Amino acid sequence: MKLGIVGAGMIVNDLLQCVHEIDIELTGICATKRNVEHLVQLADEHGFKNWYTDYDEMLENEEIDTIYVAVPNYLHYRYGLKALQAGKNVIMEKPFTSNRRQAVRLYEVAEEKGLVLIEAITTLYLPTYEKLRELLGNLGELKIVTLNFTQYSSKYEAFKQGVIRPAFDVRQSGGAMMDLNIYNIHFAVGLFGKPLEAAYLPNIERGVDTSGILTMKYPDFQAVLIRAKDCGSPYTSALQGNKGCIWFDGPPNFLNEFSFRKGKEEPVHIERENVHRMKYEFEKFREVIDGKDLDFAARMKRETLDVMSVVDMAKKSAGIVFEDDANL
Repeated sequence: MKLGIVGAGMIVNDLLQCVHEIDIELTGICATKRNVEHLVQLADEHGFKNWYTDYDEMLENEEIDTIYVAVPNYLHYRYGLKALQAGKNVIMEKPFTSNRRQAVRLYEVAEEKGLVLIEAITTLYLPTYEKLRELLGNLGELKIVTLNFTQYSSKYEAFKQGVIRPAFDVRQSGGAMMDLNIYNIHFAVGLFGKPLEAAYLPNIERGVDTSGILTMKYPDFQAVLIRAKDCGSPYTSALQGNKGCIWFDGPPNFLNEFSFRKGKEEPVHIERENVHRMKYEFEKFREVIDGKDLDFAARMKRETLDVMSVVDMAKKSAGIVFEDDANL
């Protein structure tokens, strides 16, 4: 994989902590002119062959075969579309797009051109997540799922003072649900598929959801997904059945460990090795893209579209409308 990255924010810095352990060539990185000092620093420190402040110019580099889109949420669709139209495979940072309609259009273009389009969502590639999936059958009839990702945002104080960053800007498809609650949604949909119904009860400040509770109705059980950027506390997530339970503390996008108990047996504690969480997904992306594994990309497409369906249902129930939704 010869990778071009568009964006130079926190998630890109996270990836650069582990990408050198993977057989990926850092061919280009692009950011805005106002971030040029940081951009040049990243390019020098991590050995990028080229750096750009013009996205179109980076897309003209025929050596780059894949673009990792890591820009603010509302730009995902247009940046992803441009990359696909330029003949590049695309790794799209979560949330995939602002709505399902945009996601469908991107997949149409990718399929027309025979390109890989895939969402970067760490949870799905963690070995602990796969182990958890294997143990689900031991829980008996599932009854209640609670997924909790509560984290007081360092940007919330500034937000209250009127300094609006992308994560808190509804005009940029921001908000608590589109931020880290996407991990909760993927966690549930990856295990159980698309729910019958989804409804969102948000706390709204300055027109954006700063926290909220998302309910997802399945045929035989209920799921409650909690996400907050305006408050914090120790938190636990749990999958509860009539014959057993799985639970874990901390964010689902790390899933460093979890516990499992069947009936009255002693709990079993399962941990993953101390590996950067993004290494697992990018190792898989390299394998899929270098091997042109369009079947795997198609399987992940189904999950992404189901997640975007949940997002659309949740937004509709809460009356949340992004600018990108205006023509739906």
